[in-house]
Amino acid sequence: MAEYELRFSVTPAADTGSFKLLELPAELSRLVESSVNATALPKFTIKGASDGDAVLCTADKTYTVRSVVLSNSVLIVTPDHAPADDEDDEPVQEVFIRDQLNEVIELIPSVPKLSKLGPLLRGMEYDEGHEDEDMVEDDDHDEGSSKKKPAKFTYHDARATIQASDAELDKGLRDRRVLILKGELRPIAPSHLATILELLLTLLVSLSLSDASAPAEPLIYALEHEHDIRRDVARQVMAWFGRFSGEGPAQLWAMDDIAVIREVGLGILRAYRDEPTPEGALLEQWRRAVGDKFEATVALNLLSGNFLTSMDTLATPPMPQVTYYSASALPIEPGARFAELFVARARWRASDIAPFLADIAVDSKERDKLLLKHARAVTDKDGVWYTARAKYGG
Repeated sequence: MAEYELRFSVTPAADTGSFKLLELPAELSRLVESSVNATALPKFTIKGASDGDAVLCTADKTYTVRSVVLSNSVLIVTPDHAPADDEDDEPVQEVFIRDQLNEVIELIPSVPKLSKLGPLLRGMEYDEGHEDEDMVEDDDHDEGSSKKKPAKFTYHDARATIQASDAELDKGLRDRRVLILKGELRPIAPSHLATILELLLTLLVSLSLSDASAPAEPLIYALEHEHDIRRDVARQVMAWFGRFSGEGPAQLWAMDDIAVIREVGLGILRAYRDEPTPEGALLEQWRRAVGDKFEATVALNLLSGNFLTSMDTLATPPMPQVTYYSASALPIEPGARFAELFVARARWRASDIAPFLADIAVDSKERDKLLLKHARAVTDKDGVWYTARAKYGG
């Protein structure tokens, strides 16, 4: 039987506090194990924040880093071999105690911390009047001018600052309609985006092009030379709302009809943030904006998570009406999110409240946990409703 001698480290000052135990979730364990013989090793990045927890990011997921206290201490030991006292004896293996740990680091799947993009990009909006910005260099500005340009925030800055994986950051920028112009991040103005999309819909019809397979260059050329839309802006917008295939002059663009029609509808809905509009009037305005070819696709559920419904009881007969109310403008902290939701509406159906929780819950299981913690389920003749556990003032 092998013998071991337990010894203390000869460098206790250097060893103490230099070890951490990291417990990997099953999917990360499989990723590490599968890459043992691979040429490209997985890359993990830890991103910290002074106002919150640190996160660990893989190429496409984010995990909150959390310390859990252990009930029993764990010794970190490393082996070493000491020579045998006699040539006939088996060598005695020494084990050195390097450190003592009382905690383990857990990784909990979490939503990416993309809410910080809003404050960081405030004042950097790209609008219709900015189409010729690339013609003006910084040196052309009068040094004595009192108008100060806002500080730039680049894609490189976002990767270093935002607690999200690269894939989640890229998706977040697309979902928030943020352009990357010469490396700088610029949120496109909703009204300008709506203009570009409506122009694309009009061009597809006027040029007799298929929305499923349209030559990209004629569309980009027309946007640039007939409507003063920069090529790099046009290409990014088209990439958000469709898919390019091929290269060069033969490149094709397949439009995502649902995404385009939804964005046009959002542009119309945003005008009704202060007072409601009849649902029928909104849908009619929306159908006119997308044209005859796409009007059949228009449906209110495409805008879920961006409106509240109510009944206009003064109308004869009473008719449904909608008000712009977007999940993207709500607090990211769950308690504050539920507080605002229950101030806006005293009770919610599960199907109605779910879109307003999608960006703070990793999956439906976590969403149900949040509902269990912050809401109370009430059943009546109309089904299941969620009401507030706490009392919120309105």
